[in-house]
Amino acid sequence: MKMVSYTSMPADSTWTVRSENTPTVFDWDYAAGRDDLLNLYQKGKDRQWDAARRIDWSREIDPDNPLGVQDQFIALYGSSIWEKLTSREKGMVRRHMAAWQFSQFLHGEQGALICASKIVQTVPDISAKFYAGTQVMDEARHVETYSRYLREKLDLGYPVNPHLAELLGQIIRDSRWDFTYLGMQILIEGLALGAFATIRDNCAEPTAREVNAYVMQDEARHVAFGRLALRAYYPQLSEAERREREEFTVDACYLMRDRFVGTEIWRTLDFDPDECIRYASESQGMRLFRAALFMRIVPTLKDIGLWGKKVQDAFVDMGVIQFASIDCGEAGLADEAEADRLEKELHARAKTPGD
Repeated sequence: MKMVSYTSMPADSTWTVRSENTPTVFDWDYAAGRDDLLNLYQKGKDRQWDAARRIDWSREIDPDNPLGVQDQFIALYGSSIWEKLTSREKGMVRRHMAAWQFSQFLHGEQGALICASKIVQTVPDISAKFYAGTQVMDEARHVETYSRYLREKLDLGYPVNPHLAELLGQIIRDSRWDFTYLGMQILIEGLALGAFATIRDNCAEPTAREVNAYVMQDEARHVAFGRLALRAYYPQLSEAERREREEFTVDACYLMRDRFVGTEIWRTLDFDPDECIRYASESQGMRLFRAALFMRIVPTLKDIGLWGKKVQDAFVDMGVIQFASIDCGEAGLADEAEADRLEKELHARAKTPGD
């Protein structure tokens, strides 16, 4: 009988199982793998953490200011509506804003969980499947974490924002593996990094800071995963394929920018939604916040080569083109380091008598 050695296994063989919507791709070349993705896979294994143990869930929070933010960060601050509110009503606005924002984080993380599992199914590279497997666990942990925070700390939640739901639906319905990377790893995860950072860096309440800093530590790897995969793949695209992806990117960026006006909050609180949206959209604080959301998306798109005139013109229009000079890799390392620094700081504070 002829013996078959491991090295004689087919080195370039894949098998695609067709289904009605999404193909499943097997990669039989188990010995192959890109070093950059395998290194990221190792980091993904090394940096797993348990939300039940790493985060101190025993802290009490102020229900009237659960994030511990200054009023300048409230979308209605300075408006005639805000000035007429009592202290109790202002506390209700702060709580509802926090619940709405963390609810969208929660729903986005479930979308990321589904998309990561889809990447395992559809991506043709075995090393990418390895890393995506670690991301599935990361995203399950993020869903657990935000769900627990909303239930135990805020006791309040909001349904998925229609703009976010629309974008998630577009990404999940598309059968092409690179669209899943582009829509989730680059755009939604990149946007999330900007939103998480504003809470991590501007909130005084330690539990909210912990939750977002530790999730950011994972998300920095996820964006790097998408960046590495697409930077290698996108030079192979035709001009028509590149144009299609750039059009999707521009539409998605405008969609995401316009989702952060909190329409659901003002309707729930029985405020005039049109007046609230108008003020929130034009306020200096909201403009700065919405710009910060694109700090990671802009340089990443430039890095992977989706940087045609339409994309650049859109970012000029949004006032975020200046972020193109940011070093993506350095920003990700800084997010990982900040999570470790915050963890040490909070642990040291917890051990200080009388603190």
